[in-house]
Amino acid sequence: MNRLFLLLFVLTLTNCSNQEKNSVVDTEKILSQNVEKTKETLKVLTPEQGFARNIPKNQKNWELVGVKDWCSGFWPGVLWYSYEASGDEELREQAEKFTAPLKSIAYSPAENHDIGFMLYTSYGNGYRLTNNEEYKNVLLAAADTLATLYNPNVGSILSWPSQTQFRHNTIIDNMMNLELLFWAAKNGGTKELYNVAESHALVSMKNLVRKDSAIYHVGSFDETTGEFLKGQTHQGFADESMWARGQAWGIYGFSIAYRETHRKEFLETAIKVSEHFLNRLPEDGIPYWDFDDVNIPDAPKDASAAAIAACGLLELSKFVPSKEQSEKYVNAARKMINLLSEAPYYSGDTNQALLLHSTGHLPHDSEIDVPIIYADYYYMEALLRIQKMDSEVTSELAKS
Repeated sequence: MNRLFLLLFVLTLTNCSNQEKNSVVDTEKILSQNVEKTKETLKVLTPEQGFARNIPKNQKNWELVGVKDWCSGFWPGVLWYSYEASGDEELREQAEKFTAPLKSIAYSPAENHDIGFMLYTSYGNGYRLTNNEEYKNVLLAAADTLATLYNPNVGSILSWPSQTQFRHNTIIDNMMNLELLFWAAKNGGTKELYNVAESHALVSMKNLVRKDSAIYHVGSFDETTGEFLKGQTHQGFADESMWARGQAWGIYGFSIAYRETHRKEFLETAIKVSEHFLNRLPEDGIPYWDFDDVNIPDAPKDASAAAIAACGLLELSKFVPSKEQSEKYVNAARKMINLLSEAPYYSGDTNQALLLHSTGHLPHDSEIDVPIIYADYYYMEALLRIQKMDSEVTSELAKS
């Protein structure tokens, strides 16, 4: 029933081209443009050179990083999404080539808490689209490696294992790495992987989500007693501010946690942090890097936060209890993706990226108001989600 009213709602949006930026973007056209642009980039980029990360101001081409960078999986992920959108075998072959070097991460000691970001975006999409058994084995090994960072005293996965500034710390970004563990538990891994993911989500929910529904970036814990010591917003404007990308990770991460566990508190949390995000969006519909930066409206935007939030809202729309909520979240996601698909956010011929104006780590003067690869990844994901929804509408109408 929920699916039916959602399909009807999507149809309404599709037919109302004069409404407020709900259906102005031709998803098929944008995806086609993105695919062709990705193929052009592949003409000058090989796995031996590295993986796309960002494009500095006044440059055209991606700056590249190695396998161990936390963003290494997003470029292969963009290639897999491009293959999914087009069916182009050349793109599949390139996706395979860029995915292969990441295998070593699954079989090495866990130096990075973002193993899910690195391998579920690459090998995960690859397995979903090809059913390659080798990919499945790599993913299962990666899940086991990620789980070695779990501290049972705290009940969460250690973030930043190489750092010394905090004690046991857990960051909101890590909600997105749990999908690898949930997947592995259902596909040949142990039940303990599910337990680790569920526990991590519960600890994050109880300690990182504040009473005002904004989210701390980092929670520090006593590694022996598990006591919550303090919350910080390391990459945001201030500890008690609302860092836009962190809020988006929460929207998407808690939606996934509910999908996998059916625990009502995860759904309630996903709704709460989503409402707070939407209620505070600026008039133009795209978040500033931090909602509380005192320099607004002269603060930089974060297109990546909009793309991530859109994916999360589309996921959440499938589980909320009312038609009105589902419509609201689909509407909000579509609007953000529409805004990203035109100036000033859509790159066009500006450079190799799909999106402009993302912000990585402003307090460290890093990746400010530039294209960043994870913005492109979640933008492609959101477009494909919308395309699938619209296709389901067409299919349902054909049956009626």
